[in-house]
Amino acid sequence: MPILKAIFFDMDGVIIDTERDGHRVAFNQTFKEFGYSFQWGVEHYGELIKISGGKERMRHDFMSRGMNGFEPGQSNDLIQELHKRKTDIFISLIESGKLPLRPGIHRFMKEAVSEGLILGVCTTANERAATAITKGLLADIEFAFVFAGDMVHKKKPDPEIYLLAIEKTKLSAENCLVVEDSRNGILAAKRAGISVLATTNQYTENEDLSQADIIVSCLGDLNGEKAELKKADKYFPDSREVTVAHIMEYFS
Repeated sequence: MPILKAIFFDMDGVIIDTERDGHRVAFNQTFKEFGYSFQWGVEHYGELIKISGGKERMRHDFMSRGMNGFEPGQSNDLIQELHKRKTDIFISLIESGKLPLRPGIHRFMKEAVSEGLILGVCTTANERAATAITKGLLADIEFAFVFAGDMVHKKKPDPEIYLLAIEKTKLSAENCLVVEDSRNGILAAKRAGISVLATTNQYTENEDLSQADIIVSCLGDLNGEKAELKKADKYFPDSREVTVAHIMEYFS
């Protein structure tokens, strides 16, 4: 691999552990406000997140419940309204500080900036949610771009969002690295020709992430949660922290 020049980060589950106690909670509060009697449990949501995109998850779930008006090709107005309200609730959770950054992510980004690397975010979340995190919790990190799910026609595992990132940076795929947490995200990056560092979480640790080049439990903090090495195709230090220096050496 030629010298590393850019790192593209997924958001949900990579930058912030949003799924179980963020998105799921916001969806459930929205359903309650709109008068629906069902809620998405932890295990059920674990199945739904295999579908990329919140609007797509709602449509799939509603159709599986036999609810009328959500078949493919029919009006998206209600789905859009539900998702807009869900996003409002989700952003309020972020702003409240109840959803902290994942271990090591801020340190890792600061190291990358110090090395002169280009940083970008490529997420299936919508633009408002992505902006709330990058301009709020990560306000001191300079991102070259933030690409959200609504900015592309096809979501992960389609490679469109990562191909867009390559086009934006005017780099070769071989100069880039993606940090992902899910099988869909890893497949998208690999189909774009980009190497992948995977960090696992409760919802993705049992997915088939084997196509990632390196798999760790998290990036790790010196005085917090330790990074546990789960896979590397060659020597990679199994230390408390995954550093940008480690990554640059591994892919050199």
